[in-house]
Amino acid sequence: MPKVSSVIVPYTAYLRVYEPLAAFPEPERSHWARYARRSERPTYQDELRRSLADLLPTPPVPVPVHESGDAFVLESGGVIHVCPWRTRLRGWQALGDLGEELPASVLDAVLPPLVRDQAARDYERWLVRNPDARPWIRTATWQVPLNWFVLVADEEREYAKGSGDTGGEPPVLRYRTPMVQARRRVARGLRALKDAIDEGPLIDGLVDVGRWLEEFHPRSVVELDYGGLVHVLPAGDLEGDHSAADVAEGIDALRRDDGAAAGEAYGRLVERWRAVRDLRSAN
Repeated sequence: MPKVSSVIVPYTAYLRVYEPLAAFPEPERSHWARYARRSERPTYQDELRRSLADLLPTPPVPVPVHESGDAFVLESGGVIHVCPWRTRLRGWQALGDLGEELPASVLDAVLPPLVRDQAARDYERWLVRNPDARPWIRTATWQVPLNWFVLVADEEREYAKGSGDTGGEPPVLRYRTPMVQARRRVARGLRALKDAIDEGPLIDGLVDVGRWLEEFHPRSVVELDYGGLVHVLPAGDLEGDHSAADVAEGIDALRRDDGAAAGEAYGRLVERWRAVRDLRSAN
């Protein structure tokens, strides 16, 4: 495998689903079984670097020509689980969201309309042949969507400070939970939110992510990974970040009809993520 660059590519968070090998049909299952035995495998930073490198040519390549054969691998309970990258599918889907994230002038400069139109036509033809396709990975830049925190619990939080040296190990902040737990929390969270408020972006986002989770094997593992956001948050703030606990506390307060406690929990979340949003605006 090529030597990994020491340059860190920020600032993206990830929601991943790792499915057991048994969830994949042959010959894909055998491919992932062989892949999992490799001594070295690329990281999320390698995946992001590759996608960004495609934007450098003229004209840029918004979506890879071929689907990736890489995946993230996780052993849980003695069972090998894999999370395929599916960068081509995710590239098409991300392209459809760019219009809401970037001003038209910036979007046209980065990806000319002709390039975007061709990619959209390619995606439509591909979907005809693959109507049930779905990604194993969701991404969010400069934030972790609040509905993601509903899926996990504070006791599942994993934090490592990292080495702190240039080129050393970066910090890690992530949560991992069994699929059955994630689905149960979605259902409970939706009941509490719908009883307290009629509608809103948190409910819409939770419905969407709940439907996505239903597409996967029930013995899968769900991972919420801060990814490149660990390079935005100061070390002290990162170590003290318990956003999943705040979200759980807020939902529990709504369930008890305690608006004051729910407001306090929401206030902590807003304050914590305001600094990240300010950095995004500065860039």
